[in-house]
Amino acid sequence: MTKPAATVTPNTWEFLRDAMITPTGFREYDARWKYPDEINLPGMTALGLGLGTQMHKRGIAPVIAVGNDYRDYSVAIKNALVIGLMQAGIQVRDIGPALSPMAYFSQFHLDVPAVAMVTASHNPNGWTGVKMGFERPLTHGPDEMSELRDIVLEGRGEPRPGGSYEMVEGVREAYLDDLVGDFRMSRPLKVVCATGNGTASAFAPELFERLGVEVVPSHNMLDYTFPNYNPNPEAMEMLHDMAASVKASGADFALGFDGDGDRCGVVDDEGEEIFADKVGVIMARDLAKLYPGSTFVADVKSTGLFASDPELQKHGVTADYWKTGHSHMKRRVKEIGALAGFEKSGHYFLAEPIGRGYDCGMRVAVEICKLMDRNPDMKMSDLRRALPKTYSSPTMSPYAADTEKYGILERLVDKLVAKHDAGETVGGRAIKEVVTVNGARVILDNGGWGLVRASSNTPNLVVVCESPESEAELRAIFADIDAVIRTEPGVGEYDQTL
Repeated sequence: MTKPAATVTPNTWEFLRDAMITPTGFREYDARWKYPDEINLPGMTALGLGLGTQMHKRGIAPVIAVGNDYRDYSVAIKNALVIGLMQAGIQVRDIGPALSPMAYFSQFHLDVPAVAMVTASHNPNGWTGVKMGFERPLTHGPDEMSELRDIVLEGRGEPRPGGSYEMVEGVREAYLDDLVGDFRMSRPLKVVCATGNGTASAFAPELFERLGVEVVPSHNMLDYTFPNYNPNPEAMEMLHDMAASVKASGADFALGFDGDGDRCGVVDDEGEEIFADKVGVIMARDLAKLYPGSTFVADVKSTGLFASDPELQKHGVTADYWKTGHSHMKRRVKEIGALAGFEKSGHYFLAEPIGRGYDCGMRVAVEICKLMDRNPDMKMSDLRRALPKTYSSPTMSPYAADTEKYGILERLVDKLVAKHDAGETVGGRAIKEVVTVNGARVILDNGGWGLVRASSNTPNLVVVCESPESEAELRAIFADIDAVIRTEPGVGEYDQTL
């Protein structure tokens, strides 16, 4: 196998013949590129050959489940990937169009060791990528991604005989059956189902109907041009649209799903957007009653309430703050035997006996409906109000080039640690500690905090802040963190801000 080129001129003979792969597409826990600017179809075939070679190298049985999200170019990309996998001697089980969690489910349902899901997740149209894993329910982390990158970019993919292809029917139906089981709502529930015309449109409305939930549709027609907005329940545009639907319909709450269905966003009956980390605390409170003494993992972008909430403390809960990223979180939940993991971006990792440990927006939807069924006298707004009040920012992402962002972050971490060492304040508060497990989480003496880290998926930094005191203190924390960030000229504009 020849080494892929980093660039090949479009609309040339070479572009249809030679593999092109931009190296920055190999990210911490999956692969993402702009298509066809950063990867072409021969490049996807080279990736498939590399992934199959990695399976053999690690002693994984040569069988893989493969699916694709609902975008107009995803089938072509999946087929190119499949050719490379077959070239590497891998038996491919194609489950067709799918959500990422349906692909993870297929590993269990079909009893195959490996999975490759062609998806750009919540990235806008023009992006593609692959989420992959060998050890269910885990997906590739930094070590596996580095190894795969080196195999592919150094041209070390090894063709071998034995490859085959089979289209597998019925996985979607088995996935929905597995989600619903024999549960039916015992209280009436009216839910706005927001799918942003993405892949979840083919799953979520039917799922709710099977549960006995009245569905208020919101952009549930499949349309890969995404005519209303890009399906991303972390973006305020989608959350505001969900809130408007709740108010117009009188629904009990809204649930929204991202482009590949592994994330879930929540808006309550009053049209209040509840960030996913707070939803996690609501779920953890409910689960702690059923499973006292449980451990819950939260990512470093999440609220401090997992550690400080008196209700969770009452039930002997252990909080574990860990690295952001679906692969990091899945692995941590499995390693320490946690009941669940919660990520501010809307990934939830529900382990046995609730789920199988992978992130599934549909599973979260089911469990939220069950939670409401167990609390028949409560509205979602009641559950939100029952939490200790904190003031949180949305996830804010200033631009930083993929080639520069980690260097920028390293310098920012040093500057924030130096502020702590010098006894300086943030938001008018003393800095208690700076946690550097994943970027820098600056924790203040009253439990407020500000975080800066590098995005694993896009050319951005990520900034999140929280105050237990006031909106004014939240803004002061953000202003001081942003002032440090602005010392780096390579950092650009925010996508959204306070």
